Amino acid sequence: MKKVKLRFYGSLRDFLSEEHFAGNLPGQSRFFIYEFQGRQTTRDIIEAQGVPHTAVDLILIKGKPVDFSYLVQPGEYLSIYPAWRNLKLSPQDKLIPGLPGEIKFVLDAHLGKLASYLRMLGFDTLYRNDFDDSELARLADETSRILLTRDRGLLMRHQVRLAYFIRSDYPAVQLEEVLERFELLERIPENRRCPVCNRALEKVSKQEILDRLEPLTKKYYQKFSKCPDCNKIYWQGSHYKQLEELLQKIKKKIKFISK
Repeated sequence: MKKVKLRFYGSLRDFLSEEHFAGNLPGQSRFFIYEFQGRQTTRDIIEAQGVPHTAVDLILIKGKPVDFSYLVQPGEYLSIYPAWRNLKLSPQDKLIPGLPGEIKFVLDAHLGKLASYLRMLGFDTLYRNDFDDSELARLADETSRILLTRDRGLLMRHQVRLAYFIRSDYPAVQLEEVLERFELLERIPENRRCPVCNRALEKVSKQEILDRLEPLTKKYYQKFSKCPDCNKIYWQGSHYKQLEELLQKIKKKIKFISK
């Protein structure tokens, strides 16, 4: 059997279990030994630990960057890093691709509320509760979308390049994860989208939809938008205010963490 040492940094350790370190001696909790046979690439070895390649931004062997196709040799020590703001890398060393000009998402079936949040912020977000894994991978690849999922197996598909594994069970925290990971606080679109069908909302005059408004809405609100697909009417009511309050809390927290 061939042996190598592996050390995963930062958020990559979320994918590891205590079993990875079970055979370590005291003081060796930072790395562990992996045994393998035959020829294996860095990607083979990393994903054998349950860590998706899409979460890895840098691999160092003897202090030098290598890519996912590198054939690992016995006795080597792999240092494996996630995407970190303070990890300044040259473009050729980074394994995670840069963000596209327009930020777009596709989400798996477990993230419906997060999809609504992202749409309400204005991000083009594809979501259906019946997308299968192959369709999600295809959409992420062909339409240059960031894939958000709670399925690490999906993140290991070869088509998937730019993606993020959602940790939290709570949609508000999930939104914070996404905005922090991709540094999107300064890239939130001006125009909102329909949380139901994802179409960009269009401004509509109050007079045009007056017969569809409840009495209190008529009295207290003057600005309205309409979805051109599902025809739903939106205004800056309680849901909008709750989202804005949530966004302000997220901004304060991310800025505090970044200091």
